[in-house]
Amino acid sequence: MPRASDSEVLARARVEERVIVSADTDFAMLLALRDDVLPSLILFRHPLGTPRSQADRVIAALPDIEESLNGGCIVAVEETRMRIRRLPISEYRDT
Repeated sequence: MPRASDSEVLARARVEERVIVSADTDFAMLLALRDDVLPSLILFRHPLGTPRSQADRVIAALPDIEESLNGGCIVAVEETRMRIRRLPISEYRDT
């Protein structure tokens, strides 16, 4: 979907029960603004290494993050750690 808007990508991922993998922080912002639980997002923050090494890192972490991804979350992949934030983000906002 190279010409699709971020909203269109989110909608298709939700319908097809897919996880978005991206370094584009706009997806995280859009998910935070919505009350949707899905789709989940794997977000590469400050991507380092090759795309293959990044994929290998996520594949190695799948046993630990799969349940969260199935339930709806944003996994922020950083240089030394992965952080998981459950969706919807609005549940965790201060009121």
